[in-house]
Amino acid sequence: MRHMTQYHAGRHFLQIPGPTNVPDRVLRAIDNPTIDHRGPAFGQLGLEILTNLRSIFQTSGPVVIYPASGTGAWEAALTNTLSPGDTVLMCRTGWFATLWNEMAQRLDLKPIFIETDWRRGADVDAIGAALADDKSHSVKAVCVVHNETSTGCTSRIDEVRRAMDVAHHPALLMVDTISSLASIDYRHDEWGVDVTVAGSQKGLMLPPGLSFNAISDKALKAAEGARLHRSYWDWRPMLEANKTGYFPYTPGTNLLFGLNEAVKMLLEEGLANVFARHDRHAEATRRAVRAWGLEVQCADPRHYSSSLTAVRVPEDHSADALRATILEKCNMSLGNGLGILKDRVFRIGHLGDFGDLQLIGALGGVEIGLRATGVPHKAGGVQAAVDYLAGNA
Repeated sequence: MRHMTQYHAGRHFLQIPGPTNVPDRVLRAIDNPTIDHRGPAFGQLGLEILTNLRSIFQTSGPVVIYPASGTGAWEAALTNTLSPGDTVLMCRTGWFATLWNEMAQRLDLKPIFIETDWRRGADVDAIGAALADDKSHSVKAVCVVHNETSTGCTSRIDEVRRAMDVAHHPALLMVDTISSLASIDYRHDEWGVDVTVAGSQKGLMLPPGLSFNAISDKALKAAEGARLHRSYWDWRPMLEANKTGYFPYTPGTNLLFGLNEAVKMLLEEGLANVFARHDRHAEATRRAVRAWGLEVQCADPRHYSSSLTAVRVPEDHSADALRATILEKCNMSLGNGLGILKDRVFRIGHLGDFGDLQLIGALGGVEIGLRATGVPHKAGGVQAAVDYLAGNA
């Protein structure tokens, strides 16, 4: 007899910190018939998207879109602005900062990597000191992950920019917002960011498949003399084609339909309201974690993430076993621990198209799993979240 996978009644709870749930409005937009990406209708679509996207990045400059994951946008940021042998300053805030560092090495760049304990955002004092010591200005770029998805820690980009300015250092500032854009307040222009990196599958509420660079005038100037090899990732043909809403090669047409709808949804809600909603759900989640007697991975309240919460399990207990039990019993997926946090934390994603009842359901699934697996905890985490949400509309 052929083995049949057991059916789980009810909707699957996707509570990883990305890809996130895709709202029905976006799914219906993606479901449009594919159109000619050289025809007039597509040019109008492209111009609308490229114009409205600037509001999401809070920039007046150009935003380019690649059919790629966020990793592609990392590479585009580096290859368009830097030359072989250039020094870049990075901060190991977690797993994804580590991967960006490894990419820089493979591209023949020379990263300086500032270590952290993976329990807070970028070390602004260490960045400032390193730049102050760099009298020859050998550091050509400072690369920071805004929201480290592996730890639930958010770096203060405004403070990084201030440290760079105090040091009077001319390096480019590049920021990964893959898990923060459209979830946590982010200001490309105001914070003096030169290249912002983003992806479609988190706060933008789309499936994976699109990546983004928001680009400053300073970064465009740097691109004129950059000598790292680039072809697919080259900004120049993208920016030229984008003037009329088109792309130099086949774009992700149907994902762009979805992106247009997602941006409209964000602007309808209002970015300030989007950020407040994420802040509120993050605080409710942390209150649940504390009520359970568990520990949030982020140790600095100034660096708490509003996109996700990473939760440490007690010693001698397995976060992965807990996640497996929750998946089996509650049909809910939680994020796993990465790198040095493997099997030590589970991650609750609370970003994207997400409301109060979804959060309470997710936290209820965690509490069921804690009880089922015998992880030491106190009851009442869900109630703590309910109390907070009820009193903070």
